[in-house]
Amino acid sequence: MTKYTSREMMAIVAAREIKNGDIVFCGTGISMLAAMAAKHISAPESVIIFETGAIDPKLEEIPLAVSDSRIMYGSSMNSGLADAFAIMQNQATGQHVVGILGAAQIDKYGNLNSTTIGSYAKPDVRFPGSGGACDVASFVGRTIIFMQHEKRRFVPKLDYLTSPGWIDGPRGREKEGLPPGGPIAVITDMAVMRFDEKTKEMYLDGCYPGTAPQTVLENMGFEVDISQAREIPPPSDEELRILRDVCDPQRLILG
Repeated sequence: MTKYTSREMMAIVAAREIKNGDIVFCGTGISMLAAMAAKHISAPESVIIFETGAIDPKLEEIPLAVSDSRIMYGSSMNSGLADAFAIMQNQATGQHVVGILGAAQIDKYGNLNSTTIGSYAKPDVRFPGSGGACDVASFVGRTIIFMQHEKRRFVPKLDYLTSPGWIDGPRGREKEGLPPGGPIAVITDMAVMRFDEKTKEMYLDGCYPGTAPQTVLENMGFEVDISQAREIPPPSDEELRILRDVCDPQRLILG
């Protein structure tokens, strides 16, 4: 088996979550890499869209950002922010959209904080905030979340709720007037977390090769069920070849 990095593992694991027919609403960095990998590996009939308005581009080179002109090459449509968000919020298309997000903090219900550490009025750290993440988390059919697996990021209570997950449990989103949807997976550099169908609480679905469930738990600020944990298959040689040689040969994201 070819050696691989944690970033490569995260990208491949996320790519496996994307299916034919999915509309992938992604941003810059590893989320874009995962979406491209899915197009070449498991979901050639998925569609990638960007908030800047490019819909279903060819992506022959990985863009550096959603404002990079390469996202428009060979696209089915080059529009703007309003049309991109309309696809995401439309009842006919929104439930087919997969949003890929990241954040500074996450709680057991998949709620995200990308705004501030400490109080909002007098923060210890101020982050850029939502951008379009709150809209994505609120309206799309499924959300995949990328996180570094650190105790300071998996917290019992968010310092600020930027983007909604399952709010406070099974009917949390419904009570807030949000459409069906919500986070389905949290992909970290150690493991994959999912959410219980009944309680909507996070649990450990699987660990990467060489990582024990207890190690995952020790790097979290709250307890989760680890009884269902399995070992997640590593990237195959072919998956790595496509990721490295087709998606990111210049190592712009992989490094």
